[in-house]
Amino acid sequence: MSALASLQVDSLLSYAAAIVFPALDAVFPVLPSETIIITLGVVTAGSADPRIALLVACAAAGAFLGDNLCYLLGSRFGPWIERRFFQSEKGAKQRAWAVQSLERYGIPLIIACRFIPGGRTAVMLSCGIVRYDRRRFIIATAIAGVIWASYSFFIGRLGGKAFEDKPWAGLLLALGIAIGISMLIELARRIRSGRARRRAEVSQAVAPGRAETGVKG
Repeated sequence: MSALASLQVDSLLSYAAAIVFPALDAVFPVLPSETIIITLGVVTAGSADPRIALLVACAAAGAFLGDNLCYLLGSRFGPWIERRFFQSEKGAKQRAWAVQSLERYGIPLIIACRFIPGGRTAVMLSCGIVRYDRRRFIIATAIAGVIWASYSFFIGRLGGKAFEDKPWAGLLLALGIAIGISMLIELARRIRSGRARRRAEVSQAVAPGRAETGVKG
């Protein structure tokens, strides 16, 4: 309880956490940035203090800084980044998915990847590696930061309102909702990727037949 009590709207620790965790977890995904912002939503659920908007702004700014740090690392240290993050088979698949999806979807992908488990780091680093248009990247990450911070804070306040006398229960509820939404997004992404892969396989299978028909004709 004391740990949650220390994260209040009048605490400098809250503002520091709102900026630092979202900024650093772009490079170190193990950091619980979403959990921190959801927690801030839970502990301030009963408050109408206007400084809550500043907390959300700090979280959005932290997310924006983290995304652009990834871009900078990818553009400046591309070869090292590829060896460090994308050398394994899993990493190579993430990199290939990020680049292909970036070419197809652009800004919508940069915004959506914040809600795809493991997607943020791969996409942001890939943007830097391929030198994605910087102006478009800045616009996309600014929008993404605001949406993500508002969403995470809202989920936290939802849980906090449901269990005003039991903040830990509210936190667990909010985290459960966030995890459930992330799982649904990832499931939708996998289904869509599977359909696209099957369409590509069908096209490849049909293409030789068409070529042979053309030759015979």
